[in-house]
Amino acid sequence: MSTATTNPPAGSSAPKAANQKPSTQLARAGKWARRAPLLPALIFVILMTQLPFLATLVISFMNWNAYYPDERGFAGFDNFKRVFTDVNARQAVVVTILLTLAVVIISLLLGLGIALLLDRKFRGRGIVRTLMITPFLIVPIAAALLWKHALYNPEYGLFNGALKFVFGDNAPQPDWISNNPLWAIIAALVWQWTPFMMLILLAGLQGRPLDVVEAARIDGANGWQIFKSMTLPHLRQYIELSGLLGAIYVVQNFDHVFTITSGGLGTANLPYYIYQTFYTAQDYGRASAAGVVVVVGTIIIATFALRSVFSLFKEESR
Repeated sequence: MSTATTNPPAGSSAPKAANQKPSTQLARAGKWARRAPLLPALIFVILMTQLPFLATLVISFMNWNAYYPDERGFAGFDNFKRVFTDVNARQAVVVTILLTLAVVIISLLLGLGIALLLDRKFRGRGIVRTLMITPFLIVPIAAALLWKHALYNPEYGLFNGALKFVFGDNAPQPDWISNNPLWAIIAALVWQWTPFMMLILLAGLQGRPLDVVEAARIDGANGWQIFKSMTLPHLRQYIELSGLLGAIYVVQNFDHVFTITSGGLGTANLPYYIYQTFYTAQDYGRASAAGVVVVVGTIIIATFALRSVFSLFKEESR
């Protein structure tokens, strides 16, 4: 006895395909509906950042000096060669590196020390944390003016006033900016960027597994051993992240150099060199080439920062 099998008609898959097509279209429409509110912001970012950078990139390959309008034309890589061979540009690169390294390292060390203190429980800890964050919230140009006039001024500045209060009328009254111009800028930047480092490191400290720390204390480990073997390895990625983010911003610093020293006394960094080349020398091509070099360097640093962020998120998600 044979069993008869009935095969589905050839056109039976058509309704399934017809049902799947509208569902796919609805899914795509839903995705675009969720993305549509972000389009104005995306267009704004492109108009305000990418188009000016594209214009800067084009101008960097041109011979364009406002003092010689008849000589405008295509220059190839000459502007970039001039940036890398100019003595003032090389000096600006050295100052930028020294400024960035000094500010980031000192801010990291101070931020780590303050974060370790604020991680302890004591009365008024919330108020102290708020006060410690305050310098980072001040507008950079206002902070630079504060240091230049309220602290560094040799006649009425707070530093010389403190020296006179402690040592009397015969106390030395140094001109802080003239005697140590680069360190004057570094101190002002460290004061403003230490709270930033402290915030990131404090967040890392509060993410420590406290039960493991308590177990180490019970086993007889002292504070230095816990810090060296447990706290510091846990904070490694937070230190890398804060250092890289700080470097991105300090490399582009212009406010403090312009306000405190006006780029004089050997303190002109790359952003101030670009400012001088553009507004004083009116050499738009060379200034644009120097700007492109700074942007490329910042992108390289930002790439490492993003890698640190992603690795940090991966570890926290485990």
